[in-house]
Amino acid sequence: MAPDTRDGIWVGDQYYILATAARASGRSAVLKSGDTFAVFDRTGDIAGPGEYGLYHDGTRHLSLLTLAIEHDVPLLLSSRTSVSNELFGADLTNPDLVDRGVVRLQRDLVHIFRSRFLDQGHAYERIRFVNYGQQPVRLDATLHFAADFVDIFEVRGTRRERRGTTLPARAGRATVELSYRGLDAATRRTDLRFDPPPDELTASSARYVVSLTPHQSATIEIVVSCLGAAEGEAAGFDAAFAARAERSRRLAGEYAQVSTSNEQFNGWLERSLADVRLMTTDTPYGPYPYAGVPWFSTPFGRDGIITALETLWLNPTLAAGVLRYLAATQAATSDPARDAEPGKILHETRGGEMAAIGEVPFGRYYGSVDSTPLFVMLAAEYYRRTADLAFLSEIWPNVERALDWMRNHGDVDGDGFLEYQRRTPSGLVQQGWKDSQDSVFHADGTLAEPPIALCEVQGYAYAAFRGAATIARALGHSAAVSELTSRAASLREAFERAFWLDELDTYALALDGAKQPCCVRSSNPAHCLFAGIAAPDRARRVAASLMASEMFSGWGVRTIGTAEARYNPMSYHNGSLWPHDNALAAAGLARYGAGDAVAAIAEGLFEASLHVDLQRLPELLCGFRRRVGEGPTLYPVACAPQAWSAAAVFLVLQSCLGLTIDAVEGRVYVSHARLPELLDQVTVRGLTVGRDAAVDLLFNRHGRGVGVTVLDRAGQVAVIVTA
Repeated sequence: MAPDTRDGIWVGDQYYILATAARASGRSAVLKSGDTFAVFDRTGDIAGPGEYGLYHDGTRHLSLLTLAIEHDVPLLLSSRTSVSNELFGADLTNPDLVDRGVVRLQRDLVHIFRSRFLDQGHAYERIRFVNYGQQPVRLDATLHFAADFVDIFEVRGTRRERRGTTLPARAGRATVELSYRGLDAATRRTDLRFDPPPDELTASSARYVVSLTPHQSATIEIVVSCLGAAEGEAAGFDAAFAARAERSRRLAGEYAQVSTSNEQFNGWLERSLADVRLMTTDTPYGPYPYAGVPWFSTPFGRDGIITALETLWLNPTLAAGVLRYLAATQAATSDPARDAEPGKILHETRGGEMAAIGEVPFGRYYGSVDSTPLFVMLAAEYYRRTADLAFLSEIWPNVERALDWMRNHGDVDGDGFLEYQRRTPSGLVQQGWKDSQDSVFHADGTLAEPPIALCEVQGYAYAAFRGAATIARALGHSAAVSELTSRAASLREAFERAFWLDELDTYALALDGAKQPCCVRSSNPAHCLFAGIAAPDRARRVAASLMASEMFSGWGVRTIGTAEARYNPMSYHNGSLWPHDNALAAAGLARYGAGDAVAAIAEGLFEASLHVDLQRLPELLCGFRRRVGEGPTLYPVACAPQAWSAAAVFLVLQSCLGLTIDAVEGRVYVSHARLPELLDQVTVRGLTVGRDAAVDLLFNRHGRGVGVTVLDRAGQVAVIVTA
């Protein structure tokens, strides 16, 4: 980010997320609907420094919304967000109201209930007052509001040399219009509507005189609309909420149902599924899981693909939406300013003023080396999961273009490995999933010089070539089958020669531009197990390395080992713990039969979920060693919810069950199932197999073994169990 001449803040990484003490403290509530989200405090107020606000399409449309009772803050009794993530509610009461040293109205006599939800570009709020006292009461309730229309990157800490123009506010009897004209010539507007009309309304406040007899109630409703986001005229509170709830129920019905014998684990499953649904946005191409709130509430290629892979066994519809969206946004031309090359799959896309005028390159940005092979990998896994050959035929041209990118542009020096080097000074330095600028380094801590070949990316490429060969065979492209199969085999051989570190029992984090290995213990090789590129004997050694105390914190696998030069448990990528990283590790370990390690990861993440708010695993946790009687250490600016963190539990559970679905063969495979001790029983209902078949399964733990019972079956499907 640019230097801040006012306070001297300067960080070398221009996309660093600035954290202050105020921002890192307290507990926030989050709501999201489509391209709109809100972050606010436990009372429902939007105030103070940090990320609080109502946002749409990368811009903060409301930066202040507070409720005052006679100029004082109401007292908080409790607050909560519904399990479905649809509705926020806060129970408040009046403070002691003092007039010239005399308590005019004692506290706790008026109950104030705030409820809020988002839908179709609108924020709906209802405030209800109930007098539980024995005497009539009269009090002033004032709502203060403002809109600063700052870009999300400004909220993150970026300072701008100049901004657009705040336009004059307009206030009517029951409405207020706030607006801003950006440097991109677009006008962004926030409309507020009050019902009933306030007793006094200005461009920054709405004042109500609330008079209540004993046990009488009064209600105020506010609708905040983001211009350009709102779809039609705002409905009433009840009608809008009913429509919102119906859409949520429809989305929930797309997932197979999972329950266990452990009610706390069920709570984790329920919260996680609600968070995945919350982050899923309807696009013209189908559902897409936005990455995370507040910093990444937008489509990310890598995040969307991995979330789809984590949930594929439960809901292939999400994967189809991700594939269609990424196919539609695939790069068609070379554009160094966006790190774009023909066939490359999107890294991220942003709305907002700064992206529109190029102050940040993320309007549509392609600076990730792994999104493209992961796209092909997801396409192959989707075909195996659904046998939907018509869909694969539709996106096959996009798969071919992605493969062409991997063969040509992605292999910078022609050695068969996928490498990256940014083509624009404003682009990301590191372009794997660990994309902070200091995340790829040698044993002495020296940063690796580009072009860089990450170990896990070679795994993704291997799986992509093999998976594409399967699709090509089904589509009758026999020549492509031979070439892709041969390329995968050659890549695997070259990978084993170049990346294996015999002295460390693992694969190198990366090869630098001089083809020197980064001899660092990291979680990246776990992704190689997930992709299946690792030789079985070496995979067993990697598994042991991952579960050693240097890598396994007790809560899960760290991003790098504690003995490494750049290890810092409070860093973003150099020693922290990421739930999605652990989910992919669990899937890789299960692939090679390391059931005890899978169970340990499941237990660690579950225990961590019990110590975080709402059982909502955040984007990442600090990597400190697990201490008896204490919870995990939180990372101060982690997104919560984060789609691939929310989805992690589903891939971890699938790995414990040893469950794979092959709709092409009409079979469900259960291989080497290993349930952790916290789960005696798991029930899966409505597990679809292709278009017309489904099965219900019951898993029972018997010591170290797991028994499988078919509870119900529809259509032609076989269940194959191997010990």
